[in-house]
Amino acid sequence: MIETAEAEPEYDDTAIRFLEALWGDGYLSPDGPEEVDRVVEGLSLAGKTVLDMGCGSGGITLHLIKRHGAAHLTGFDVERPVIETARKRAAARGLARRADFIQAAPGPLPFADGAFDVVFSKDALLHVADKDALFAEIFRVLKPGGVFAASNWMISHDGEPSPEMKAYVAAEGLSFAMASPARYVQAMRQAGFADITVRDRNPWYREVAGEELNRLKGPLYPVVAAAVGAAYVDKNIRTWEAMQKVLDTGEHRPTHLRGRKPVG
Repeated sequence: MIETAEAEPEYDDTAIRFLEALWGDGYLSPDGPEEVDRVVEGLSLAGKTVLDMGCGSGGITLHLIKRHGAAHLTGFDVERPVIETARKRAAARGLARRADFIQAAPGPLPFADGAFDVVFSKDALLHVADKDALFAEIFRVLKPGGVFAASNWMISHDGEPSPEMKAYVAAEGLSFAMASPARYVQAMRQAGFADITVRDRNPWYREVAGEELNRLKGPLYPVVAAAVGAAYVDKNIRTWEAMQKVLDTGEHRPTHLRGRKPVG
């Protein structure tokens, strides 16, 4: 077990309870296991060693074992509360031997060169500002022939965000370091990735986010308010309303990425 200095938590117990009420037990990003399955569609994980970067509270990590047959998952996150929750979840589901959860400070990944067949990430890489260093590290820890597969929240352009995007990011109150799909591809190419593909998910999430907002304002409100308090739910309704604006304009662009580390 690796434990080093920890980041100041942005996803505390209240945030975990709120997001899991919205997206499902163990999920801190949209559409639960269904969207995870889309990220790895066509990619065989059977018998593979997989790194889940920004694993959150562990639902995705365990899903990649149970649904996709990965031999061993390493969940990595910089925040202690989500890692502690993930470890408890793995133990409760009898998967502790096939899943390690590691918390470490932001920076170089605490793994050996070529340690993983697959590096997976779901809506976590937007928290890392230095995209070039990020993808150099992902490339390093992949085995030759290994695959990177991720979903991530992006902005449609580089440069100054619109006032609406600034308002949304401020409403989130999280350490977002959004970049464009083009910027991510540039960083992946610089790191050495080949066969890079990009899949725009804005049209899908525009619709899903609207449904989430309606649920928060309607049938889900009393349930979530009982768990985290009405004020917390009200704050997040305002955040979703701000997010919907930049989804509708296309400036907020959830995107899938995939690339391969060449052999030799």
